[in-house]
Amino acid sequence: METPDEDIASPDAPSDASTDPAVHDGLVKRSIKRIGADQRRLYLAPFEAHNIKWDLITLVGTGALLAADRHIENNVSHANFSTYQAISDFALGGLAGSLAGVYIYGFKTEHRHARETGEIELETLVNTFLIYTPMQLIFARQRPDEGNNHGNFFKHHAVNTSFPGGHAMFTWAMASVLADEYPKPWARVLSYGAAFTVTFTRFMARDHWSSDMFLGTALGLAIAENTFHARCNPEFESQCKHHKWWWKPMKTDVQ
Repeated sequence: METPDEDIASPDAPSDASTDPAVHDGLVKRSIKRIGADQRRLYLAPFEAHNIKWDLITLVGTGALLAADRHIENNVSHANFSTYQAISDFALGGLAGSLAGVYIYGFKTEHRHARETGEIELETLVNTFLIYTPMQLIFARQRPDEGNNHGNFFKHHAVNTSFPGGHAMFTWAMASVLADEYPKPWARVLSYGAAFTVTFTRFMARDHWSSDMFLGTALGLAIAENTFHARCNPEFESQCKHHKWWWKPMKTDVQ
């Protein structure tokens, strides 16, 4: 048998980057640095002048629904819980599975656009989790079927609480990145349709109050838009090269 030239890597051989601890440590440090920069940018974003109008819409909408939560909940059917939850799980699984498929396709085929979609999705989900978790612990709101059924705050000291709505927050974040990366009508209908389905069915299953889902939707969209426009590559056929009219153009990071 011929000995393969040491300078020519076998197609099936692992690359040096995947086995070199220094490269791995560099990737970890870079990821932590990126997430830290994301968090700083996200927490400062509400105080930027061009976002004040969106802050007001979110605050007024959340406040109005907080005042109306009990009235709305009293008029929601208490039947078909399992059906609504099954529909929600199916829509969430379909959206998450589609995104996982896009990322695997990009990783296996070196398709740069698909790979960017997966990477920005992961970064967006991490950013969402790091904002969602402290809010859950701080507000500690009871779900519609907990306690005295009034949705009291500062009572349920755990991560799995009602405010803000986690299903809405995470699904709208995922859907927004997918719709921005592939701004085609069919992609937007499917992604936003899945997010709306999850939000609506979780509310109808009485897992959350209406204000929980409204704020969760707003936060998910805001986090996704902010992360996408900061990290996307304008070379691709995505929303990156056409910043939405309501979004202040920012310098992109394509490293």
